[in-house]
Order: sequence, then C-alpha cells, then structure tokens
Amino acid sequence: MKLILILALFSLSSSASANGIDVLHAFIADTHTAQAQFTQTVYDRHHAVRQQSSGSMAFSRPSKFRWVYQKPYAQIIVGDGKKIYLYDEDLSQVTIKSMNHALGSSPAALLAGDNAVEKYYQFSDSGNHGDLTSLIATPKDKESPYQHIEMDFDHTQLVRLIIQDNFGTTTELNLNHWVRNPKLPASDFTFTPPAGVDVVSDQP
Repeated sequence: MKLILILALFSLSSSASANGIDVLHAFIADTHTAQAQFTQTVYDRHHAVRQQSSGSMAFSRPSKFRWVYQKPYAQIIVGDGKKIYLYDEDLSQVTIKSMNHALGSSPAALLAGDNAVEKYYQFSDSGNHGDLTSLIATPKDKESPYQHIEMDFDHTQLVRLIIQDNFGTTTELNLNHWVRNPKLPASDFTFTPPAGVDVVSDQP
C-alpha cells in the first residue's frame, strides 16, 4: 500500500501553557526547514496492523520535501514546489503529479505548505494526554480522503501524527531525531527519473 504522507518535522518555541493550536502556529512561524526519522504503522478498521515501515524525511517550506521509505520497501517521494515524484524501486516506476492537485488538504499541505493552514483545515484543541499536548485538524474540503489528523506534541516537539482516512484506515507516524532549520542542499528537493523506468504523469 502506498501512502503519500509527506510529512515533517521539528522543534518549536512555545510556552509550557500553550495549547496544541498555539504550538502548531509556533511551528509554522519558526520552522523553515527540518530533518527527521520516522516509523509508520498502518491499521485497518479493526485496528489490525496492515503495514509497518520506516525511513527519513526532510522539508523546506513552502512545499518542498523529500520522504524516503527505507524498510520494508524502497520508495522515494520528492516535492519540488511544482510537482510531486513518487519513485517505487520494486516496480521500477515513477509517478508524477502536479503539486496543487496532489497536496490539497493532505498532511503535507498542513505541515510543509504555506502559512495559510486555516484555509484548508478547521482546528480544535484536544487537550493534554499525559505529557503530550494535542490538536485535531479536520479538512475543510468535503472531498478530502482524510477525516482528521491528530498531532501530538511533547512540549515543543511534534512526536506523533495519527491520520484517519475515509476508508477506515488509520496511519500512525512516530517522529524522532529532529533537526530544526538545518541548511539543506537544493538537490534534496529535485528528482530526475532513472533511465529505463516507467513514468506515469498527470502532466500534459
């Protein structure tokens, strides 16, 4: 199962009493680039594990990102600000989509997009759960494949995303080893399909 969950993240500046929405706004204001490692678990509607994977990510706001799945299957997802490239090594295939069409109200738009997050999402604070401060982001687009996204912060750091889609699938993304505002090479956010692979594109 392929999930284009280009997502990101970070250290933030915020007060101990800030709620989840305050922390998210601090991230948007203060985090321009980031690197992290992730583990991802996908559950079906009965909460049985369907897929587990891990890898690394980086982003440069707005709208540039690199998402690398290392285990169990090698995949690379790159957004260059205009297009998104999904390279599946096992299938020897590259899928290219326009950035505007693919991002929409996706988690990538929420985290690595521009500052106008309220244009795409309705936010509600979800309170504190142990040491975590949480919020719920609900897409305003009625045709979005996502029901809502929970974001969990440990003080000033995003540690987990829980993404619920309209098909009963839940994706839990745990994030660690953050580096906030590193200097990232431009080559991280460019992609040229390898010679000999099949290319599927929605571009004219």
